[in-house]
Order: sequence, then structure tokens, then C-alpha cells
Amino acid sequence: MADVNQSGHRTIEVVAAAIIDGDRVLAAKRGPGMDMPGHWEFPGGKIEEGETPDKALVRELREELRVVAEVGDTITTTVHRYPDKTITLTTFACTLVNGVPQATEHSEIRWVTAAEMAGLTWAPADREAVDKTSVLLAQK
Repeated sequence: MADVNQSGHRTIEVVAAAIIDGDRVLAAKRGPGMDMPGHWEFPGGKIEEGETPDKALVRELREELRVVAEVGDTITTTVHRYPDKTITLTTFACTLVNGVPQATEHSEIRWVTAAEMAGLTWAPADREAVDKTSVLLAQK
């Protein structure tokens, strides 16, 4: 979902999944045709008109990764302003229910530990979620 303010600046509501498997989480590398190619993020996408955040996330994971996931608790909600838009990003802890993740939109997907997360170049909007997810993984 996107709103446009008087200055033409868009605000976009986005959801992301920290898909956790033991002490690892799934990271996705943005492909050449995406904004910020080469940056890592948690998979997800925009909330469409009439969707709840959890329904949007289930849909996005099915489209992007070809998996079914259970959406759990909110890890964090962050607001990040880019030059042309503002992203409100809510990241949820998720668990795979069915399927093996496939990179259909991203150039690469990878299971990473908290230590490995620190070595990746993350999209700016994801950084708070990365920090909080690292803490969750360290508790496993």
C-alpha cells in the first residue's frame, strides 16, 4: 500500500520475514533489476490494498520463494526515508511450513547465522530488524 503526501513523496507499507530455522535465518540478495541491487534483505514486499500484513507476507513468500510460512510475532517496525520514498517496514519472525526456498526474484538466497549476518551489506531499512534478529538467533 502506498500513500503520496503533498510534496509527492510516497510512503509505502512493506512487510518482511525473518524465516528462522534453528540458529539461522534466511537472507535474500537484491537482484540487478531491483532497487539497491547487491544489498541483502529479509524477503517480503508491499502490502496490497485490502490485505492485512500477515496475509501480504504469506502471499509475498509464496511468490518470491515458493514456500508456505507461518507468520509469528513482530520483530520490529521501522520507518526509513529514502530520497524518493519512505518505507514503513514491519518484520515478522516466521517459520517454514512447506517448501524449499527458491530465489525467483532475488539473485541469491542463503541461510546465515548471527555472525554471518554481520558480514553482509544490508539494505538500510532492514538494519534494525537484522540487529534484533541477531539477538533472537543468539538465544537459540
